[in-house]
Amino acid sequence: MRITKIFAIIMLLVSVSGFAQGGSKKLDKIIKRDYQIIECTISKMSDKTVEYSLPGETLQISLDVSQIARIDFSSGRSQTFDVAAASNPVSNSGSSTQMTGNAEMKTNTIAVLPVPYVNSDNLQSSEDMSKFAQNDLYNKLIDKSANILPLTVQDLRTTNSLLHKAGIDHTNIDDTPIEDLQRILGVDNIVAAKVSFTMSSSSTATTYNSGNAKISDNDKKIKTNDISTTTANTQMYYYYTVYFDMYKNGSKIYSQTRKPFLNLKDSWIDSVSYLLKRSPIYVKR
Repeated sequence: MRITKIFAIIMLLVSVSGFAQGGSKKLDKIIKRDYQIIECTISKMSDKTVEYSLPGETLQISLDVSQIARIDFSSGRSQTFDVAAASNPVSNSGSSTQMTGNAEMKTNTIAVLPVPYVNSDNLQSSEDMSKFAQNDLYNKLIDKSANILPLTVQDLRTTNSLLHKAGIDHTNIDDTPIEDLQRILGVDNIVAAKVSFTMSSSSTATTYNSGNAKISDNDKKIKTNDISTTTANTQMYYYYTVYFDMYKNGSKIYSQTRKPFLNLKDSWIDSVSYLLKRSPIYVKR
């Protein structure tokens, strides 16, 4: 009888110990591209989805791999998902998380991203204007290169070539995490701008009259020739909002929004100049 009781106590201790160990079981971690972290137990993976259950639940949840930046497994292994081809995960046996196609990191280097140039009336984005705006912003930084030392501006061709290989352009640049962009471009500083605008027009018409009179020989009849000219003039007005952000090592260090004083076609660049001179990277010389 006593032996039975001792056996029962031993079994109880074993059960409690097993429960305690189960309660402290390490979980897998899914780091999403929107920076949300999900602690869970992953049960199944494929090229397109990851299935997992939350702690204390048996319900299986499916998540598309395009939403996943990295998975840290309870075993210590990490798996990173390429931003340009999220459906093809890249496995890493160690704890480091490096993306496929990363450029060599160049410290104290700043890259100018493509500038979305959007008509807020119809939400249409112009690829040509995006390139012009990016080029104008790049030239503005080059002109002020002496004021942003020790930073070096990455060549625009290099930036756009690396982004093109990663499948990134002005249409999806806002949806790509800054950390991914820094790894793709190999820079530790990024300037990101966006231009939103609406347009209106104003028309004016000016009429000019001219004429001459001729008196007949008998001084009784008068002949006149009248000429009337009307000139129409249409003036376009642009109402811009410029969004201007700077990042260093994945953290936003400067964020401002500004509307230019003038409503001219290229007045948005005036706001960029104003914001650049007040950014943390700008030093008066």
